[in-house]
Amino acid sequence: MIRSMFSAISGLRNHQTMMDVVGNNISNVNTTGFKSSAVVFEDVLSQRVQGAGQAVGNSGGTNPIGIGLGSRVASITTSFAQGSLQRTGRSTDFAIQGDGFFVTNQNGEAQYTRSGSFSVDALGRVVTNSGAFVQGWQADAVGNVSTTGPIGNITVPVGDLVPPVRTSSVRIGGNLPADAAVGTVVTNGVEVFDGQGNPQQLRFEYTKTGANAWGITARYVNPAGTLIPTPPAAGQAVTGGPMIFDISGELTSGYNLTLPAGFLPGFPTQSVAVSLGAAGQGGRINQFGELTSVAVVEQDGSSAGSLQGFSVSQEGLLVGTYTNGRTRPIGQMALANFSNPGGLEQAGGSSFKQTVNSGLPLLGAAGSGSGRGLITAGTLEMSNVDLSQEFTNLIIAQRGFQANSRVITTSDEMLQEVVNLKR
Repeated sequence: MIRSMFSAISGLRNHQTMMDVVGNNISNVNTTGFKSSAVVFEDVLSQRVQGAGQAVGNSGGTNPIGIGLGSRVASITTSFAQGSLQRTGRSTDFAIQGDGFFVTNQNGEAQYTRSGSFSVDALGRVVTNSGAFVQGWQADAVGNVSTTGPIGNITVPVGDLVPPVRTSSVRIGGNLPADAAVGTVVTNGVEVFDGQGNPQQLRFEYTKTGANAWGITARYVNPAGTLIPTPPAAGQAVTGGPMIFDISGELTSGYNLTLPAGFLPGFPTQSVAVSLGAAGQGGRINQFGELTSVAVVEQDGSSAGSLQGFSVSQEGLLVGTYTNGRTRPIGQMALANFSNPGGLEQAGGSSFKQTVNSGLPLLGAAGSGSGRGLITAGTLEMSNVDLSQEFTNLIIAQRGFQANSRVITTSDEMLQEVVNLKR
């Protein structure tokens, strides 16, 4: 009878632990990135009363007899099932679709989390709500990111500048009117940039010189707003012309012309390539009907630009957007996966620590090998707690606790009967 009491006491303790786990799950039902836990019970060593007997002669074998000594908590397992995703619209909120963990650095210690509620601190570092640094790979000065080196803090370079790019080529497309009279002049303009990012207003003039033939010259606008060369002086010839079209309106002369070096201010030694589009290329220049739509469709220069925002791709690549319209990678988030995620140790704040049984972290970009999932920006992963299951577990824990307490009460009554044998 005493033995039954101790067995029941172990059951009381274990079901109290189960209640603690269920209560913790329910309290974190709205905690982002939280992973629910479950208690697993097992019996403890049994007391052997009689061993097994071997069959001898005409006697059969006998089974062993043992009395259990109660139960204990075998483990408290963590479920890493995917939680539902909730749209927040914040550019620094991220969720992982699939396996993997964000990597953070808390006081020099690596931690791993599914909660992607991040922000940018005063120094531009991407941090968690508790101030841990989000880890990854920083881009170099020209926007190249190498994921083979060690990870470090990801920094958004607030006020970062991209240098200007001198225009080296322009591409012209559209249509010159086939029915135009000889001597007709069609013009268009484009803004190009010198090596310091200063804009120059470049103007092209297309003059019909004969049937299916057009000459091309150039002028620019000086700071006083005057065309240079000033009309009626002839414009600067663009070498490689004239443009000759066949009876189908397709260009048959050279597709690549050149604006000579030294013509534009800020281009003392640099020429500008003028592309007319090869045959079959979309947006090429043609000569059809009476439509006039010739235009410069592309130029490769830009002024200097400062960082005005960033976005994150599904692969975790942070891409900065600059005021000159250009984009450039500024960093790459790292994701980690483990051969045994269940071996991770809970560290609070919806974070985990590596242990000897979790295996080493397998680091890489989102969507790459080792089962790493994809990142969704503007979204958070919610808790994976199933309330219906947790309330069911509440009933199970309560009834288990009641049943074990009834064992103690019954054992006590039986002991009382023994005591009362002697009056």
